[in-house]
Amino acid sequence: MITRMSKLFVRTLRDDPADAEIPSHRFLVRAGYIRRVAPGVYAWLPLGLRVLSRVEAIVREEMDAIGAQEVRLPVLLPREPYETTGRWTEYGPNLFRLVDRRGADMLLGPTHEEMFTLMVKDLYSSYKDLPVTLYQIQNKYRDEARPRAGVLRGREFVMKDSYSFDVDDEGLDASYLRHRGAYIRIFDRLGLDYVIVRANAGAMGGSASEEFLAVAENGEDTFVRSPGGYAANVEAVAVPAPEPVPCEDAPAARVVDTPDVPTIDTLVELLNSAHPRPDRPWTAADTLKNVVFMTVTPDGTREPVVIGLPGDRAVDPKRLAVAVQPAEVDDFTDEDFERYPQLVKGYIGPARDGAQFLGAEAPAGVRYLLDPRVVPGTSWATGANERFRHVIGLVAGRDFIADGVGDVAEIREGDPAPDGSGPLSLARGVEMGHIFQLGRKYAEALGLKVLDRNGRLVTVTMGSYGIGVTRAVGMIAEAACDEKGLCWPREVAPFQVQVLATGRGAEIIDRATGIAEALDAAGVPVLLDDRKASPGVKFNDAELLGMPTLVVVGRGLADGVVELRDRASGSRREVGADEAVEQVLAVVRGG
Repeated sequence: MITRMSKLFVRTLRDDPADAEIPSHRFLVRAGYIRRVAPGVYAWLPLGLRVLSRVEAIVREEMDAIGAQEVRLPVLLPREPYETTGRWTEYGPNLFRLVDRRGADMLLGPTHEEMFTLMVKDLYSSYKDLPVTLYQIQNKYRDEARPRAGVLRGREFVMKDSYSFDVDDEGLDASYLRHRGAYIRIFDRLGLDYVIVRANAGAMGGSASEEFLAVAENGEDTFVRSPGGYAANVEAVAVPAPEPVPCEDAPAARVVDTPDVPTIDTLVELLNSAHPRPDRPWTAADTLKNVVFMTVTPDGTREPVVIGLPGDRAVDPKRLAVAVQPAEVDDFTDEDFERYPQLVKGYIGPARDGAQFLGAEAPAGVRYLLDPRVVPGTSWATGANERFRHVIGLVAGRDFIADGVGDVAEIREGDPAPDGSGPLSLARGVEMGHIFQLGRKYAEALGLKVLDRNGRLVTVTMGSYGIGVTRAVGMIAEAACDEKGLCWPREVAPFQVQVLATGRGAEIIDRATGIAEALDAAGVPVLLDDRKASPGVKFNDAELLGMPTLVVVGRGLADGVVELRDRASGSRREVGADEAVEQVLAVVRGG
């Protein structure tokens, strides 16, 4: 049965929604695909649901093709399994928590590792049962602090999550590669321009980890790639440490007065004028900047951390957030400086040997971490832990040490790739999928063991693999639109063809209906615009809705022709009205 615009539950809008930041958000709302219910929560209307279903179908086909089996777990989940793995606390405010009428703590599932693990534990006990891969396409809930960009970052979203269960690491490697291949086929079929990058596993844990990022200028993720093929999410880039520098002949460090130097640039200017180097001018890269912040653990514990890094670099907030997780980062306030008077605002320097530096006591309870570039033997100008004073010639390893490495500085265009494959270039993207090897973290915590070939109990090893299905819809819309509206690829379009009756005569209506019915009978999803509206309104709505092929039945019918339009290219041509169905079928079927 053909779908008629006069009966379709849709209302197009002329104006952009007030909260829309990007084209996909504007057009999905204006074209009547989605409607906002609350911040980060959207209703899917008939057109939107058709696109969502087509994306889900592609995901199902490719998952089934690698032998995965579909299940469906509930969204409302008990606290206990998440308490056992620590994620009840680790998820912090991102977790939707509630209490039922009996006083039991519950949550809305942000992801389902625990529940899949327990389900396999309940049913399987032998190596003969494995390997097995299970998946679901299910709603997820995360209380995003700043939901944005429509369905690209919401608080309720549809996700495909799958989990592999193997007896050993070799089996996990094979499961991982099967999923990787399936993801490549899925994103190829969705028509996305994407790149596979190394990634951080985040709150899920695990080892090997890759993200599938759709390339987008307004994407919220930054990634890097090199001419030699290295690619990584910027949070996952491990900066290679230079070789230590010989320092036997380095002069002793000395403290100098540095009044009125509120910035690195003013410090460098003063050093060059009052304390010039004999070999070359001072630069920001010669200064050791010490940035202090608070980490807040999921249980509320606050701990000061100081990061020492070259003064020409800034701390990347995303890299910092990943480095301290599951803790979160908070500002170090004026009140915090009062509680830690040894940290002199604007003049913080490292403590010598973790105990004392030039008479200033090291702050108790403060961790000091160093950028990987600050290797033993390198000499620096840095704060002297006294107002209006800095120290120059301070040598790492000789004059100060750190509690560890803090690899959180910004990655810049032209930085060397960690694998030596050339200079890095930066780009933006949106995460579409994430695959990672969980290993035995969840199986160990929840007691998922099976008997191996020798009758011994062994812990099962797992992989976890996610695809943001609703996010994929948003990203396809973002990539396939123009200034007029949406331009859906055929693989996911809600209808392959939209037939427009652009005239009031009965002959025009009858011919448009006949073409639509013939296409429907041939198995082509078709939308018929039979509304009593002006041609201009119909053309504008058709461009906004974005069906791949438009058939315009109007004034040309008097001469025995109708017009075929390609939405993406904007091309148009006239064909005989009697040949229209055959011509459209050839286009739809690639003939």
